[in-house]
Amino acid sequence: MRRAAKVDRNQGQIVEALRKAGASVEPIFRLGRGIPDLLVGYRKVNTLIEVKDGEAPPSKRRLTPDEQDWHDAWRGQVCVVESPEEALRAIGAVKP
Repeated sequence: MRRAAKVDRNQGQIVEALRKAGASVEPIFRLGRGIPDLLVGYRKVNTLIEVKDGEAPPSKRRLTPDEQDWHDAWRGQVCVVESPEEALRAIGAVKP
């Protein structure tokens, strides 16, 4: 039986920053099975983003086994971010 999807504390801030930058953001965390939290479209490029709470202890910021398996199998663009700034860099909205 699948556990309920949990939203990281900073996900709302990250979504807001991405949208302010002009990105389309679709929260998909409820799909479960290790699928990342956000589908982001920016300048005709789609990026999957896994949100982790940068203020949580390191053990809470690791990918779960399901997330790790999904990331290992995925052949497209996927990023793990801990802040709005990292999310904006991940989609190319700001320079590294």
